[in-house]
Amino acid sequence: MQLDNSPARQDATPDQLDVAVVQFAPSTDPSANLTAVREHVRTARERGARVVVAPEYSMFAVTRLDERVVAVAEPLTGPFVTGLGQIAREFEVYLVAGTVEQVAPGGDRIRNTLVVLGPDGSLVTRYRKVHLYDAFGHLESDVVEPGAIEAPATFAVGDVIFGMQTCFDLRFPEGARRVAAAGAQVLLLPAQWIPGPGKVDQWTTLVRARAIENTVYVVAADQAAPRGAGASMIVDPAGSVLAGLGDETGVLTAGIDLAYLSKVRTANPSLALRRFAITERGPE
Repeated sequence: MQLDNSPARQDATPDQLDVAVVQFAPSTDPSANLTAVREHVRTARERGARVVVAPEYSMFAVTRLDERVVAVAEPLTGPFVTGLGQIAREFEVYLVAGTVEQVAPGGDRIRNTLVVLGPDGSLVTRYRKVHLYDAFGHLESDVVEPGAIEAPATFAVGDVIFGMQTCFDLRFPEGARRVAAAGAQVLLLPAQWIPGPGKVDQWTTLVRARAIENTVYVVAADQAAPRGAGASMIVDPAGSVLAGLGDETGVLTAGIDLAYLSKVRTANPSLALRRFAITERGPE
């Protein structure tokens, strides 16, 4: 897949909204990561995007989580989220990015948290990752406290409703279904999809499946190489890839079209026809 360099659409209607994905390689320097995010948001805004999605762990990225990530954790009022708010305000966008949230000062746990900053720089909502990456030889739960089971975190930009999941959540279809059932028309999916044999194939298959089965757009923002597999993409509710990348740094843009979404949902009313509800499993 190639970098999408298309200019912003000139024929947007009230039912259409441009979104962007930022794919970059976060380091262990939160300040440098903020600088990188700002430059990519500038590019996205120049292309007309009003919602910009950066990867999971945009604040601080390592291949294996350990005491380093605990040491750098901040509350959501800390400098990194504040800096994201300044970027969102400067470019008048909704900015979504992954942070390392402090659970308690001096504690040994963090939260893997997505934040949404609005065009006025304020925190609109947040989502704490529910399904931790205890797979493929990794144990995210060693240092990460899972998010509580809450009502899906959604936010609206005009008439478009967005919901969120994070990385490993993608492997659990009922999570995305809850978001769609809560009214989301677009699923935002920041990730640090760790590279490995078959991982890109799994990622692309699952991203497209979540779009098709829930008839939603999926805006998937992965980290670039070397700590991410890349393959960020924007997928429409019929599963077509509107824009995509390899494993390099780049910015993708595409349009969310509610009229098209309505046509897809009329032709394939899978949400309306479903006969099973999702129930939440309590702690074991």
